Amino acid sequence: MHILVMNGPNMNMLGIRQPEIYGHETYEDLCAMIRAEAQTLGAEVSFFQSNHEGALVDAIHQAYFDHVDGIILNPAAYTHTSVALLDALKAVGIPTVEVHVSDPDKREAFRHVSYVRSACVATIKGHGLTGYLEALRLLCGK
Repeated sequence: MHILVMNGPNMNMLGIRQPEIYGHETYEDLCAMIRAEAQTLGAEVSFFQSNHEGALVDAIHQAYFDHVDGIILNPAAYTHTSVALLDALKAVGIPTVEVHVSDPDKREAFRHVSYVRSACVATIKGHGLTGYLEALRLLCGK
């Protein structure tokens, strides 16, 4: 099982950016935690983070050609704005779990809308970084 873990804008700033919302762990801590869980599950993981919408679209397209089995996607701010990410997910048809560290439904009203959600098999929100592990287990059938 090969899972691509994708993160959108500002996720590279974990540990620095609003720690009262996102915690003190870094992006590197997140990747290490996911790698450890993937090893336990016998899955292969790769990571992609970008602050640029087009780069995220390109990575979703590439996942199709790389025969990725599942995507864990935290589109971050693009959750609420990106029809392009929605269309890319629909184009490739790879099972995708939408993940959010915080719960957007408990934040500003504009964060309540997710454009990508309809192309995802599940959404995990508000579980901190462990939400990524839940998504990994879900995609691996565990």
